[in-house]
Amino acid sequence: MLIKKLVLKNYRSYRDKTLVFDDKLNILVGDNAQGKTNIIEAIFFLVIGKSFRTNKEKEVITFEEKGGYIKGEFSRKFRDIDIEMFFDTLHKKTIKIDKIPIKRIGELLGFANAVFFSPEELKLVKDSPQERRRFMDIDISQTSKKYFYLIGRYDKVLANRNKLLKSSQNIEEIKQTIDIWDRALAEIAEKIFLERKDFIEKLSPYAALAHEYITGGKEKLELKYVSSFEDNYKENMIKALQKDLDKDFKNGFTGKGIHRDDIDIYLNGEEVKNFGSQGQQRTAALSLKLAELEIIKSRTGEYPILLLDDVLSELDAFRRKRLLKFTNKTQTIITCTEFNENIDGKIIKIIKNI
Repeated sequence: MLIKKLVLKNYRSYRDKTLVFDDKLNILVGDNAQGKTNIIEAIFFLVIGKSFRTNKEKEVITFEEKGGYIKGEFSRKFRDIDIEMFFDTLHKKTIKIDKIPIKRIGELLGFANAVFFSPEELKLVKDSPQERRRFMDIDISQTSKKYFYLIGRYDKVLANRNKLLKSSQNIEEIKQTIDIWDRALAEIAEKIFLERKDFIEKLSPYAALAHEYITGGKEKLELKYVSSFEDNYKENMIKALQKDLDKDFKNGFTGKGIHRDDIDIYLNGEEVKNFGSQGQQRTAALSLKLAELEIIKSRTGEYPILLLDDVLSELDAFRRKRLLKFTNKTQTIITCTEFNENIDGKIIKIIKNI
């Protein structure tokens, strides 16, 4: 999986910019606030259909312009793919794949694959379970449209159940119909649970190997998927929802379900979010992202594009060198303010002053 060319028009700081990438390592070098992250964001946008920086898509349009445009020319083993996005200040974005418009983001997923990491991804380890669920959902959705639609269906059913909980001050009225939503919610949740559990079970050994490589074998990384229910997920969830109805009614929202699950991350047997240093937490988060490369490779037959935004400055010299060696596996695009690394004659493309 490669991106050959990126075209930007009225996108963020770029009025009109075209970049051509090498098949291996690409280094984007420039001062802070020069627009390097805008390039990474645009590629991510073309792959996922969303920005990792904003939910307000109109913000990506260059100031005082009415519309913006990005295009990526991608290459896979058996075909080339052009993905275009048109942004408008008055309307929702338009997406075209090989000149053919699509109606839903779900139709975009799978045409191109990428893994993104920046210092902000430290929240994957430090912040709330929502960040770790988002990590799983984005990764699994890249190779499974079925999963993407399951997440959407779950969110809708959950919203309807929560709406019902707030619809009346009489719990007896709610009891008359809430069982329908309980069963629908649990049925979808069980399918999501099985997908996520399988994902973490496969990701964990890859993450351990990546972490061992980056750290030189000094630390052992382990992952565990944490859920309210394990065996007989659907039936146990239905029983829990029925048991907690009074509590949910009082709170006005559903307290248990797949939307409460998490990933525990351990270094040498200790939870890294509680006991790890910031350097350990950062490397653990990076290892999870590098493990994504192998998961996507196992599902698609090709490594995804690796996007690393301002990561080198956050690592010591040893880990920088190990990371750069690790990138031999796939096309990699790295942003940094300066690049003075010795990478043993590896072919790279350095793009300065973008």
